[in-house]
Amino acid sequence: MRCPSRNLSFERVKSIAHLPVPFYKYAPTFLETCCKNMSKLTLPELERHLWGAADILRGAIDAADFKHYIFGLLFYKRLSDVWAEERQESIDKFGEDIDDDHRIQIPEGMLWTDVRQHSSNFGEHLNEAFHGIEDVNHALHGVFQDIDFNNKDRFPDHLIEKLMQHFEDIPMGNKDVPAEMLGDAYEYLIAQFADSAGKKGGEFYTPKQVVKLMVEILKPEKGNSVYDPTCGAGGMLLESVHYMRRNDLPDTAVTLYGQEKNINTWAICKMALFLHGVYDTFIERGDTLLDPKHLSDAAAKSIQKFDLVLANPPFSLKNWGNTVLFLTIRIA
Repeated sequence: MRCPSRNLSFERVKSIAHLPVPFYKYAPTFLETCCKNMSKLTLPELERHLWGAADILRGAIDAADFKHYIFGLLFYKRLSDVWAEERQESIDKFGEDIDDDHRIQIPEGMLWTDVRQHSSNFGEHLNEAFHGIEDVNHALHGVFQDIDFNNKDRFPDHLIEKLMQHFEDIPMGNKDVPAEMLGDAYEYLIAQFADSAGKKGGEFYTPKQVVKLMVEILKPEKGNSVYDPTCGAGGMLLESVHYMRRNDLPDTAVTLYGQEKNINTWAICKMALFLHGVYDTFIERGDTLLDPKHLSDAAAKSIQKFDLVLANPPFSLKNWGNTVLFLTIRIA
């Protein structure tokens, strides 16, 4: 049993309070009382803790690759903890776990806690869990496909175990970390990784202040479709959701569309939206210029129209496919 706000175990509370065995044995609510009196987890605390995962990876892999593995583990932990939370709620209400009560399905034996029960080959078991979750959840297909922990030269068991222990310090269920807080912390991580990447960070991140200004100028309205053809990590789409919330409108007041060429960045975008509690989106992979995915008429290759379009395209990109496009037009 653990305190959600500080991961404080019952045994630890018992030792701190110097309680005699009979007292703590017959006072099961003592820990809950302690927890209520402790301060709630704050956003800065969550941000610092999540960023601390990067320190564990330093020296083991290139810093540019940190985000893929850290985001992947964070997302997996969130899915597992929410699934376990939903399961307990279902049991409390109906006396059994009902599959329909889970937004995301996790196959048997593939929860975070299941992986932690193994004593070795953590990377192999993580990969199996990632693939298993993708297989049974169409909405998450592909988000884990470029995250590979099964390389013991890069990720020996002791390193993965240390990384997983770090994420276990804070429960990631909805009751412990609301979607908005976790989403904000995720955006903080994206900004940190972009900053550490220097100029290359601009490939997947636009400064939040710039994004907010763009959305405030456009003023999305209820019922609008919002499209970002170079959506990167999803900052502009997310800010459209934030704008709705600031104006006391539901997330579903706007419909979000996006396309991203880089598969890793596309996965980060999908995770970011999901961690913010934004589920019904249309984010596609691929080159927007050479292979647009959002079509109103697939046969005629007619581009879909949207109410609002937000984008920070890669203006400095030289080899964007103009030669291929020119040849395609000539042949046609």
